[in-house]
Amino acid sequence: MIKSLNGKTPRIADSACISEWCYIVGDVEIGEKCTVWPGAVIRADFGRIRIGNNTHVEDNCVVHAGGDMTIGNNVIIGHGAAVHASVIGNDVLIGMNSTILPGAQIESHVVIGAHTLIKKEAKVPGQSLVVGAPAKIKKLTARSRPWAYRGENGYYYNLACEYMKNGF
Repeated sequence: MIKSLNGKTPRIADSACISEWCYIVGDVEIGEKCTVWPGAVIRADFGRIRIGNNTHVEDNCVVHAGGDMTIGNNVIIGHGAAVHASVIGNDVLIGMNSTILPGAQIESHVVIGAHTLIKKEAKVPGQSLVVGAPAKIKKLTARSRPWAYRGENGYYYNLACEYMKNGF
């Protein structure tokens, strides 16, 4: 469901695959070859949400801006994550059921493990592996990197296109 709020209507690239069972409202912009899966909520009622290209918001995520929010390219937001950050860089994996509190800034090339809690207004440097509740920041190693870049090869986008052919 895509809805306007206070005269602001979501703008979604023609190539994006958006489930009819998600909810997108307000001043939202979604880039090329993005996917938004069933049960996801992208709610821009307090600020703008800008989502780059090839970014994937999986099932039952909540993306809600307390102010303006920018999410970069090649981002995967895993199932059930709650994202209230102000900035998510490029090439970021947000693990399932993670929580990113308001004002957090996540730089590019970051892997956030499942069930991680990133505190309000935290700053996560690029090339980091972030795990735990509260989050602990480690250096991203070569072993951790493959998890972050699964979205770049078109895996999620191609899968969503297949779903669309079958009434996604």
